[in-house]
Parts: sequence; C-alpha cells; structure tokens
Amino acid sequence: MVKKKTAKQTADNRLPGDPDKAQLLDRFLRVDHAGEYGAVRIYQGQLAVLGDKHPKSAMIRHMKDQEDVHLDRFTKLLDERDVRPTALMPLWHMAGFALGAGTALLGEKAAMACTEAVEEVIDQHYAAQIEQLGADEKELAAELEKFRQEEVEHHDIAVEHGARETPGYNLLSNAIKLGCRTAIKIAERL
Repeated sequence: MVKKKTAKQTADNRLPGDPDKAQLLDRFLRVDHAGEYGAVRIYQGQLAVLGDKHPKSAMIRHMKDQEDVHLDRFTKLLDERDVRPTALMPLWHMAGFALGAGTALLGEKAAMACTEAVEEVIDQHYAAQIEQLGADEKELAAELEKFRQEEVEHHDIAVEHGARETPGYNLLSNAIKLGCRTAIKIAERL
C-alpha cells in the first residue's frame, strides 16, 4: 500500500514553515560565517590576555590562523551565493572576544576548556550540516568536512592541554556549550 501524503506535507516532505533547500543553505552559510567569526574573536581575546610570550600563545595562534581560513572561505561563499551575514555581527564581535578574554583571565586551562566546549558543539553542528547537504552540494560538504576535522583537532589540543583540569570545568563547559547552541539557532535566522 502506498502511503498518501497528508495535506500539510509538501512534495519534498517539508512541513509548512520548513525552509526549502535554498533557504536551508542560506542558513548554513550565515551561521557558519558567524561561528567562524566568533571563533576568531575568541582566540583574539585569549591572545590579548595571555600575550605573545605565554607558552600556549603559539598554539592558540595556530588555531586562530585555521579559523581565519575558515572565516575567509565563508565570507567568500556569502558573497558568491548572495547570502547576507547575520544581523548580529556586532554582538558576535563583542561576545566572542569577551568569552576568549574572560576564560583566559581565569587561566590557561579555562581558556582550553572554552576551546574544547566550543569545538565540541561545532563538530556536531558541521556533522549535521554535512548529512543534510545532499548530493548537489558535494564540494561544500567536502569543505565542511575539512573544517570539521580541524575543529576536532582544536578540541583534542584543548583536552591535551588541561581543559578538563579547570576548576568548575563541568559548569563552565556546559554554560559555553549552551551559549554556542543558542548562538547557532539565533544566527541561522537573524
């Protein structure tokens, strides 16, 4: 027996109000651009507090440099595909820097806990996007996978450098993850 579509479903199994493929792709690019911008600002905040001579500065700069590449690519994709950035860029500018600087002020392990928490959420976020992209966006999916692997590398570096040894680690990590997930939902739409 062939299952009949309900009156509320569209031909491609979307429900009313669900974004179509073009709208979904716009959301992906908008939120990924915002996220990479936020990541760059987090590392800038950490480096501003820790300074150039801190033992972790070269490692943080390496991660920031990779995030700069990601940000540059998403900036180009927004332009190429005529997608507007999030309206909340000024907020991401301040919040990212404040998160990086604030955790660095708590100590290098707290800065690493911040990196670990952010990168865990981003790994899951990119993985979900890759799964949703489909066959017509193979090149973008491959780029996202490359970026996802670099985010996993940042996560692992943070763990290796004491992220989980931070006093109040669970509280800090969970608060940052909640903030990241909230920022993702907001940036997709605004």
